[in-house]
Amino acid sequence: MSKYDIIVLGSGPGGYVAAIRASQLGFKTAVIEKESLGGICLNWGCIPTKALLKSAQVFEYLNHAEDYGLSVENPDKDFTKVVKRSRSIAEGMSKGVQFLMKKNKIDVIMGHGTLKKGKKVSVKDDKGKTSEYEADHVIIATGAHARELPNLPLDGKKVIEYRKAMTLEKQPESMIIVGSGAIGCEFASFYNDMGTKVTLVEFLPNIVPLEDEEVSKQFERIYKKKGIKVMTNSSVESVDTSGKKAKATVKTKKGEEVIEADIVLSAVGIKTHIENIGLEDVGIKTDKDKITVNDFYQTNVPGYYAIGDVTAGPALAHVASAEGILCVEKIKGEKVEPLDYGNVPGCTYSNPEIASVGMTEKQAKEAGYEIKVGKFPFSASGKASASGAKDGFVKVIFDAKYGEWLGCHMIGAGVTDMIAEAVLGRKLETTGHEVLKAIHPHPTMSEAVMEATADAYDEVIHL
Repeated sequence: MSKYDIIVLGSGPGGYVAAIRASQLGFKTAVIEKESLGGICLNWGCIPTKALLKSAQVFEYLNHAEDYGLSVENPDKDFTKVVKRSRSIAEGMSKGVQFLMKKNKIDVIMGHGTLKKGKKVSVKDDKGKTSEYEADHVIIATGAHARELPNLPLDGKKVIEYRKAMTLEKQPESMIIVGSGAIGCEFASFYNDMGTKVTLVEFLPNIVPLEDEEVSKQFERIYKKKGIKVMTNSSVESVDTSGKKAKATVKTKKGEEVIEADIVLSAVGIKTHIENIGLEDVGIKTDKDKITVNDFYQTNVPGYYAIGDVTAGPALAHVASAEGILCVEKIKGEKVEPLDYGNVPGCTYSNPEIASVGMTEKQAKEAGYEIKVGKFPFSASGKASASGAKDGFVKVIFDAKYGEWLGCHMIGAGVTDMIAEAVLGRKLETTGHEVLKAIHPHPTMSEAVMEATADAYDEVIHL
């Protein structure tokens, strides 16, 4: 039996990052993976979807070349090549993780891992051979997969989930997307920009429902302007797949409506990968489909830990990575502090993008803060005008008494690259006055943060 200091079960952005940090700290480390290094994020999520979205963005530029004084005759796309580019980028990134495993002398064990008592893991490879491994510490990082609703069973043909949505052999003429979180909105953006007729169905009153209400309303207006049919306060009750097209029965406030489409994409969230990995045999506690952990990701059973989507934190790649690093640093005995989940940025890579961190305006008021709110539209930004990307705004929320930066919410071109300023500022307990007096370069999209702050303090120049 091979013995390690740390075994990590799963190689997604939580697992492989935890393994690398463990190796850096001197631990003899192994990673167990049943599919592809990099997990869902790298192979079927974050990276390949961004490749698809980039292709759609370029295609949209070509279709609007005249707006920039250019001429492009009859721009067209090859959907198969777009998908192929996305897959090749994912494969290249997976090979990059393989390189990092070798560089950091981490053993990669391919197969399905099952937890055993005594800090052991049994691994069954694709040939049916079973081997057992032992470690002082076992980190569970098995991630999650698409959730399936009882009234929306997946058939992989007309009713699909995100994996199939990024590898379709043929571009559908029409698509119904159920769920308007990040996954649903990113696919709505991609397929709409590529020319598919898209209907977006959301059960709650607003699309991207976790975002600030002003962002959600602006996003809905932009999507409708782009030709996406948005149905809020609505739910898909059933789908009939017996005919040539899928027929979705959608319940709305006005009654039921039947909508036809080539494809129905279910984007209603995720379910954790915690079945058939031995949690019950070891006695590890779970609650509502999540593994129960403390502030440093220790389960109730000594020597077993859990990070990423299988725990109760936000199901985001960057959160899983941060948790993995913190977990192994705590095992090493380093002085570490629990993660501040109130300062986790959220990003939606649609067209336009959305990025946010901290409290929404509604949350800040409900928490009892007296607040200063500032907003700067990109329509007043010189860089945005020059770029042809005037849709959207930056919104900032400060505590009126002490100037604490309570929240920042953005919608527009490239805002996922801008939100880090707010994350860092909040981490350093930066005040609104300090943001206002920090010189921002001109012309940039990012100076909208300073301008929004100036608006909050009644000092805005360019509005």
